[in-house]
Amino acid sequence: MKNNSEKDFKLSSWAINNSTTMYVVMGLILVLGISSYFSMPREDYPEIKENIVFVSSIYPGNTSEDVEKLITEPLEDKLKSINNIIKIESSSQENFSIIIIEFDDDIGFLESKLKVKDEIENALASEDWPKFNNVKVDPNVFNLTFTEEMPILNINISGDYTTDKLKEYSEILQKEIESLSEIKKADIRGALDKEVEIAVDIYKMMAAKVSFYDVVGSIQNGNVSLSAGSLKESGQRKTIRIIGEIDNPSDLENFVVKSEFNNPILLKDIASIKFKEKERTTYARENGKSVVTLSVKKRSGQNMIEAAEKTRKIVESFKKDVFPKTLEINITNDQSELTENQVIDLVNSIIFGIVLVVTVLLFFLGFKNALFVGFAIPMSMFMSLWILNSLGFTLNTMILFGLIMGLGMLVDNGIVVVENVYRLMEKEGLNRIQATKKGISEIAFPIIISTATTIAAFIPLGLWPGRIGKFMVFFPITLSVVLGSSLFVAIFFNSVLVSRMMKIEDNNMPIQRIIKITSILLLSGIIFLCYGWINWESGEAFRFLGALQIFVSINFWVYRLFLRRMANNFQLKILPSLDAAYEKVLNKILIGKRPYLIILGTITLLILSFIGFGNSINSQRTSIEFFPEEDPRQIMIYVEYPEGTDISKTNDIAINIEKDIYSIVESDLYNDKSGYNFMVESTVTQVGEGSENPETELGTASEMSNRAKITLTLRDFKYRKGVSSRILRKQIQDKLKNKYPGVSIAVEKNQSGPPVGYPINIELTGLDYSLLIKRAEQITDFINKRNIAGIEELKIDVNKSRAINLIKIDRVKAGELGISAGQIGQQLRTSLFGLKAGIFKSNGEDYDINIRFDDKDRYSEDVLFNQNLIFKDPSNGQTKEIPISSVTKKNITTTFSEIKHKNFKRIVTIYSGLSAGYSDAGAVVSQIVNEMSNFQQDLTEINVDYTGQIEEQNKNGKFLLSAFFTGLGLIFLLLIYQFNSISKPTIIMIAIFLSLIGVFGHLAISGNSFVILMTMMGIIALSGIVVNNGVVLLDYSEILLARKKSDPKNKSKALIELKFDSIVESCKSRLRPVLLTAITTILGLIPLAIGFNINFYTLFSNFNPNIYIGGDNFVFWGPLAKTVIAGLIIATFLTLFVVPSLFLMIEKFKLWIKIRYK
Repeated sequence: MKNNSEKDFKLSSWAINNSTTMYVVMGLILVLGISSYFSMPREDYPEIKENIVFVSSIYPGNTSEDVEKLITEPLEDKLKSINNIIKIESSSQENFSIIIIEFDDDIGFLESKLKVKDEIENALASEDWPKFNNVKVDPNVFNLTFTEEMPILNINISGDYTTDKLKEYSEILQKEIESLSEIKKADIRGALDKEVEIAVDIYKMMAAKVSFYDVVGSIQNGNVSLSAGSLKESGQRKTIRIIGEIDNPSDLENFVVKSEFNNPILLKDIASIKFKEKERTTYARENGKSVVTLSVKKRSGQNMIEAAEKTRKIVESFKKDVFPKTLEINITNDQSELTENQVIDLVNSIIFGIVLVVTVLLFFLGFKNALFVGFAIPMSMFMSLWILNSLGFTLNTMILFGLIMGLGMLVDNGIVVVENVYRLMEKEGLNRIQATKKGISEIAFPIIISTATTIAAFIPLGLWPGRIGKFMVFFPITLSVVLGSSLFVAIFFNSVLVSRMMKIEDNNMPIQRIIKITSILLLSGIIFLCYGWINWESGEAFRFLGALQIFVSINFWVYRLFLRRMANNFQLKILPSLDAAYEKVLNKILIGKRPYLIILGTITLLILSFIGFGNSINSQRTSIEFFPEEDPRQIMIYVEYPEGTDISKTNDIAINIEKDIYSIVESDLYNDKSGYNFMVESTVTQVGEGSENPETELGTASEMSNRAKITLTLRDFKYRKGVSSRILRKQIQDKLKNKYPGVSIAVEKNQSGPPVGYPINIELTGLDYSLLIKRAEQITDFINKRNIAGIEELKIDVNKSRAINLIKIDRVKAGELGISAGQIGQQLRTSLFGLKAGIFKSNGEDYDINIRFDDKDRYSEDVLFNQNLIFKDPSNGQTKEIPISSVTKKNITTTFSEIKHKNFKRIVTIYSGLSAGYSDAGAVVSQIVNEMSNFQQDLTEINVDYTGQIEEQNKNGKFLLSAFFTGLGLIFLLLIYQFNSISKPTIIMIAIFLSLIGVFGHLAISGNSFVILMTMMGIIALSGIVVNNGVVLLDYSEILLARKKSDPKNKSKALIELKFDSIVESCKSRLRPVLLTAITTILGLIPLAIGFNINFYTLFSNFNPNIYIGGDNFVFWGPLAKTVIAGLIIATFLTLFVVPSLFLMIEKFKLWIKIRYK
């Protein structure tokens, strides 16, 4: 390694010599950073863009088996030929098919979609591709992101109006809201589209010997407008246009459907014509009251808070100026409020951390020098925000925590620079510029390498695969950007500032200047405050500025009269005493066998911490979690009847369940004395359409008449008066458990992080679907009898309970009578499902004209099968009437509710959430696996796999472990380059492993959960911090050793003595930077580690700090913060005592080897 003692660092020297340029750059970065902060889109969690293509097909009137055979399997056969597919899943339901193709990252989004489209078009080219209404079924190929399917808010419209009128109002709002660039769509729930229904009276139709084809032909030929061409007359062309389209549905009544022997039969003679809502497929309620709901969803990459704000403005504008005053419009489930609160809390955590860090710097470095280092915080933050905004990132919780995590780390470089320059000015008497150039030249390369090694710890995380990787990758990217920015600030900005302004003496500011400054601030502050007070509603910003100026002016005097004296006392008495005491301890512990005892004791502590942690896991005192278990922000109750249940029956059970929920929600536990419910903000029910779980059923478009979803949106954590929402969820689970036989009820909460599947997810794959379902039912019964704690309710995702009436046709008899299976099938389908006969156009809207039986006959089996099939015999032209029952036989049986495929194999899944109070999915699944070893049924033809959250947990746990060791490998290589040595990098590597004492010791003692993602990332972050301190300490010892070797006074000393003196002196001189690094990093994380929340803006603007303990950020980020804090406390001890002990031990060992084998 080159001698660092005399080298010059040209970049810093250039910056010092061009200070004006650097001041301009500082101002530019400040402006760009502030602009980026306000312009970056806000989100709760980062948006995940996965390379997934969806193929959905609607084929009405067909069973799941028909859809599988006719739609899904032919499409899958075509899709098999596409490369780069990771996984392909499909679901064939009644009337609907969806195929989900997941691609790897080696192929672009557009390319993957085009490849799928090409194969779908090849399938459609087949002559036997199924048709609906004489048009080929056209699969829809599209991309979809999870965030685009999650509503950002619901707009509920109600009042003393018909549903049709409410829908009309909702459509007005829908059109305006969907015109916003931030909004993708606004779905209407609780209201239906309209149609023109031709309800045929079968008996009148048979008496008139009219067939469905007569009616359809009449409408299609009569309800048409077309151009017949142009006539030439007198040198002009006149277009001839035939107007046949109806202006009103009643016009259809006079259409002639058949005319024989001058006896016309009009449509009104055999049918009634109604312009009505389509058959009900949806209900919506807010707090038990029927509403029409607009479910608003934002576009990918757009600012959620801005989108919600614009939507609210539109609603308020329409309420005021457009809609009648009696119309009630409420906004519920507003995710932007939760997002904004989380972002604000994290921003305030950053501010609180900065206050704590600067306060500590004030005591260690003095007022002006603390400002030099403190200056690095906002500059590094704003520079990072500018870079992240340029990369297209949003401002979300992952980015903000990366900034918090980097808060303590980013001052490290500034501390080392300022402290080293200060030491040279104080000890060696150099002037500011000389001390700055020499000081930075001594530590420039070490801080570059230490920053590079810290970033190296996070580089493997940038290669994190899968959905979790796309979610978590923002954290290492942010940290790397923050550390890189802090290095830039330290080398360029700090060097300029200290070379121009640093002083070793802390002179009093002249009293006259303080009076002048504080008077100006105080007077200005009072003016702003008074103006804001008088204009209370609009003057919040003025109150904030005024109160802040008054606070600053007061703190000038607090510092002048109290803090300065305390800081000087700390610097002049306590710190020198600490230095001397530390040097004395080092001189005692680094002699004889004591270094070996220290190392042995530390290794023993490491082993004990591992043993303690293992025992805590085995006793289930410490649980293993994948993501932190947050208090629910939403509680979703998913209700499911067997497939085929009528929506009215589903709605009835949903109403009963709502009553059960209200009996809990309205209890005294969640209401204050005034009757205000501080827990639940709103309860929204959706029956049928919109009742899917977007986290597990992305892209589905089936009607789901057998399902309902009740969503409880809870108030923000700070307003819940200390009552946990987990209690509410458990009460609902207990209330509904086993209360409604035959109904599947799941009480779930919002997902922490991206969707990863159910905690308990058992997949059965095989060829015989009936056998798969049978074994799934047997396994479910078997596990339920074992009473394993933690299982909410085991459910099977498919069943064979869908009733079906199989019609067998007597082919011989039908052939003799001149009819075919197709004719019979189409007749029954038209009677029951209906047949589109045309379109009615009104006010720019198109409405289908559908022909079917009237309601009294439509659902009667006797009428359906005893009707005559009326047609003309092509051999003689005579009209024939053949009862369908004469050539058919009925057989009642059941079919599959749904048929699912995974990688082209049929699959059945048993799944369950965890009961309230349980978070360790691994422990529950392990018990299931153990019990399944005693399962007696034959599983030879079935493959059983445990997937879902557990699969993701194991996969990501392995990746994080490999990332940790890969990061250590990169660090080791960089350290070898830095030191040109194996021994010193080895010392630092040992220190990293020993720092795990703090992590696992803390978990063993506290019993806190081991959160795989957060704790492992904390360990990786910790390794970077340990390296940082070790590099600076050992590198400076090399500088000192080089100086001592060149000093003629030390010629008589042995090399080991010089190394002893160098390491002791290096440790002493680096004591303050090491302590400052540890303290600032810990203080930066303290707000999240203890869950302390304060709002500085409301503190100064409304004089209400809104202090509370806990919250979502605390639960989500607390484990990572605690991991770093606990590990860093031990790592600081290691840096100060174990690293020098290891250094001397290895040096002695090298000397022994040299003597032994000389």
